[in-house]
Amino acid sequence: MNQPNNTSSAAQSAGLSYRDAGVDMDAGDQLVENIKPYAKRTMRPEVLSGIGGFGGLVEISKKYKEPVLVSGTDGVGTKLKLAFELNIHNTVGIDLVGMSVNDILVQGAEPLFFLDYFACGKLDVPAATEVIKGIAHGCEQAGCALIGGETAEMPGMYPVGEYDLAGFAVGVVEKANIITGSDIQPGDVVLGMASNGAHSNGYSLVRKIIERSKPDLFARFDGERTLSDVIMAPTRIYVKPLLGLMQTLTIKGMAHITGGGITENVPRVLPENVVADIDNQSWQMPKLFHWLREQGGVAEQEMYRTFNCGIGMVVIVAQADAAQAISQLQTAGETVTKIGVIRARNGDEHQTQVQ
Repeated sequence: MNQPNNTSSAAQSAGLSYRDAGVDMDAGDQLVENIKPYAKRTMRPEVLSGIGGFGGLVEISKKYKEPVLVSGTDGVGTKLKLAFELNIHNTVGIDLVGMSVNDILVQGAEPLFFLDYFACGKLDVPAATEVIKGIAHGCEQAGCALIGGETAEMPGMYPVGEYDLAGFAVGVVEKANIITGSDIQPGDVVLGMASNGAHSNGYSLVRKIIERSKPDLFARFDGERTLSDVIMAPTRIYVKPLLGLMQTLTIKGMAHITGGGITENVPRVLPENVVADIDNQSWQMPKLFHWLREQGGVAEQEMYRTFNCGIGMVVIVAQADAAQAISQLQTAGETVTKIGVIRARNGDEHQTQVQ
C-alpha cells in the first residue's frame, strides 16, 4: 500500500495563483473598464444589456413583419502580423467589424450587434484597448451595437506581443427583402464602390512582397501617407450608404470583394446563366496595387483573383436605376463607378470576366 507523501515542494508551500500561471485577471478587468465608454457609444434601442454580463440581450425591432436573422463571422488574417511588426493596433478592429458586417449587408441585412474574440498569450492592456476601440469605431460606422465579447489570456499559446481576433455579426432583414441575386439578368449594370486599400485580404502575398522588396515602410508613399499607412488602412464599411440606397431603389445583387478578389466573389451572387463583364479601365486602380504588382511580379489576372484592386463592394442594379444609384451613393460620400454589365453566359465560361 502506498504511503502518503508528506514532502511539500517549494511551489506547494508558497502557494500558486492564477497570476503565477501567467493569467492577470486584474489586467482583464482593467481592459473591460477601458472599453466600456467606447462600447456605450455603439448602443441601439434594441439592446437590453451592456458589456460585462454572461450574454448580450437584444430584441428585434417591431418595424419588421417577418424578420430573418443573418449572421456572419470573420477574422483579420495575416494582416495582424504587420500590425505586430509596425505596432499599429488602432485599425485592425475596424477591419474585424468590416469583414463581417459587409458580408451580411450583401443579403440586405441591417447589422444589429457585434461580438469579438480577442486571444493572446499575455494581455497588453494598452494594445488591446486600441484594438477594441477600433472595433467600437467600426461598429459606430456600421450602426450596430458592440454588446460583448471574450478576452482570452492563454499563456504559451501565442508569441509575446501577438494576438488573434475573430468577430461575429448578427443582422436582420425583412423576409420579402432578402437580396439573393436571382433576378439579375442581361443588361443590368455593375457598379463598383471604391475600397480603402487591400482591406483584409491577400496579406500573405503582401507580406511576401514586402519580404522580397524590403521597402522603407515609413517613407512617404501616397501624398502625405507612408507605405505603412496605406497597407494598414482599415476595411471600408459600406453599411449606411447601401442601407439608404435599399430604401429608394431595388438592388438586385451585391458582392463584398474579400478573399478571391473581384474574379471569385462576383459569381457568388449571379444566376448560373449570366456573366459579369468587368472593364478594368473603368476605375483608377490605387497606387498600392500597382506597387504590389510591380514589386511582386504578380500577373494581372492573379491580381484580380487575390485583391480587390480598388473595388471593395460590387452593386448590381437595373440599367434604369444606375444613374440614380451612382448619384445617391456619391452624395453619401462614396466613390462609385459603372465598372461593367451583365450578359448571357456562353457555355461554362467563368462568370466574371475582367479585361
